[in-house]
Amino acid sequence: MMTFTQRPSTSLRANGFCTALLALAMLGFVPAASAAAHPLPRPDHIVIVIEENKPFSKIIGNADAPFINALAQRGVLFTNSFGVTHPSQPNYLALFSGSTRGVRDDACPLEMQGENLASALIAHGLSFATYSESMPQAGFTECSNDAYMRKHNPAADWQELAAFNQPFSAFPQDFSKLPTVSLLVPDQRNDMHDGSIAQGDAWLAQNIERYAQWALAHNSLLIVTWDEDDNSEGNRIATLFVGATVQPGKSAQRINHYTVLRTISAMYGLPLMGKSAGEKMIADVWKTPG
Repeated sequence: MMTFTQRPSTSLRANGFCTALLALAMLGFVPAASAAAHPLPRPDHIVIVIEENKPFSKIIGNADAPFINALAQRGVLFTNSFGVTHPSQPNYLALFSGSTRGVRDDACPLEMQGENLASALIAHGLSFATYSESMPQAGFTECSNDAYMRKHNPAADWQELAAFNQPFSAFPQDFSKLPTVSLLVPDQRNDMHDGSIAQGDAWLAQNIERYAQWALAHNSLLIVTWDEDDNSEGNRIATLFVGATVQPGKSAQRINHYTVLRTISAMYGLPLMGKSAGEKMIADVWKTPG
């Protein structure tokens, strides 16, 4: 005859866990799990938009970027955010995979293997897509098309991710159908690389505002960041988070692309990738649950 061992009740297990934490704290040991004091949300959807080559001071407070500055008022603005290197391509790889992969330039094409945010999400039953403006078709692997540049689309460097490498035209207008995490890549006319700050700001207002409003009303998150500065401010860039679980304000925590990846990985229980494992996750900008 089969027998079953009765498991302790949830409340008993929770009380035992808390007692153990208290005992460790009294001995001077605080385990990593104590980060639960600032629990991370688990957004239904995250959309990450990456702009190009502008330092913090040329974006924040700039009258040519009214939408971005208004957006920052609705979320949290990181005042101590940095790219990890120069030029563009290794910064995208850092955010996507936790490593610059030894890349020091914008050479194309690259063929990569190994861990990355997309494969980690998919392995955990979640979903990912990158949406690139001016890319002509899904799975496109050429280095450029019109103002699209593959160097700004890290998913294109992993052959197994072809199905998740989508043109901007595939970006869902029903935001509930978005994948768990999306990387949204404007083309070089609209990401402030070739076009002006005002042009990039207008593109965001036209293409991102609806999602920003939706994220504020749902359990979702918008991240707007830059790959790097223009070599004028020590690679200091603007980064802002907007969403239903974000406490509006400013954060002085020093962050970079690895920090953002570390935080997203923690939100979904993903393995920590590369240098992101050494970063302190962003934990003090969230609204208290309930």
